[in-house]
Amino acid sequence: MKLSEVLIRPVISEKINRQMERSGRYTFQVGHAANKLEIKKAVEEFYNVKVAEVNTIVVPAKSKTRYTKQGLLSGRKPSIKKAVVTLAEGETIDLFAN
Repeated sequence: MKLSEVLIRPVISEKINRQMERSGRYTFQVGHAANKLEIKKAVEEFYNVKVAEVNTIVVPAKSKTRYTKQGLLSGRKPSIKKAVVTLAEGETIDLFAN
């Protein structure tokens, strides 16, 4: 698997922002086939930091339903895989820079 296919995008929320500030943990959406070693290598290469630990989470798919003029529409949101990356002491990633 190519390293550009491993990391899809960073995940940004209030809870994750607190984790970034307090404990140096960053969350990324990753490809389903990516393993922890590939994720570690990709983060170290793209952001030039030292990774201490990688934890992965698979968020299951959800069904969504909405009511419209044409009637009831139902579908599914896809499942995603997330990786929580803990950096070594003193390392940071600036996700909000250009």
